[in-house]
Amino acid sequence: FCFSPTRVGKAVNAVKGANIPVASVATGFPAGQTPLSTRLEEIRLAVADGAAEIDIVISRTQALLGDWKGLYDEVKKMKKACGQAHLKTILATGELPTYADVYKASMVCMMAGADFIKTSTGKEAVNAILPIGLVMTRAIRDFYERTNIKVGFKPAGGIRSAKDAVCWIVLMMEELGEEWTHPDLFRIGASSVLGDIERQLYHGTTGRYHGKDYHHEL
Repeated sequence: FCFSPTRVGKAVNAVKGANIPVASVATGFPAGQTPLSTRLEEIRLAVADGAAEIDIVISRTQALLGDWKGLYDEVKKMKKACGQAHLKTILATGELPTYADVYKASMVCMMAGADFIKTSTGKEAVNAILPIGLVMTRAIRDFYERTNIKVGFKPAGGIRSAKDAVCWIVLMMEELGEEWTHPDLFRIGASSVLGDIERQLYHGTTGRYHGKDYHHEL
């Protein structure tokens, strides 16, 4: 479950004892345009309230200007603010103009300590698409070959069907291997896909898709 920083404490209490980690979107999600001090404080507050994972949004200004050192320094500070919580960095790839920029942003975030790199906030005009996923997974592979550090990947936004999800799993198998198809290294941000997965499971069990009275049959 993922919540805004102000909701983390209540969410943690609600799932207490269920072994369900709570994540928080911090750092001025989704634009990431608040002052750095404010973004860092959001992270600290969410972690203090029990967030096990923090999703941050990179500064697109730095990426667009090619200020990779500035971006590295910011993400490094965010990683430090996370403490023991995992850090997922959202690149907002739909707002980065070239594949080279996506690759560089991926590498910079991993060098700064990101545990996951994530395509999108879900608010951009273009969200998770396979060509961008290919660039990011190859960055992960290059980083692993150089450092022996495994970084996870999360496509998010625009994944609406079970078949879409399968395409992303195939990408992970082809580019990174079976190990990167498990939750510790691969996630899918796609709340709308759940309904289609349910439909496909029903079809696989009964041989037909359910009708309008499906929920009355349960």
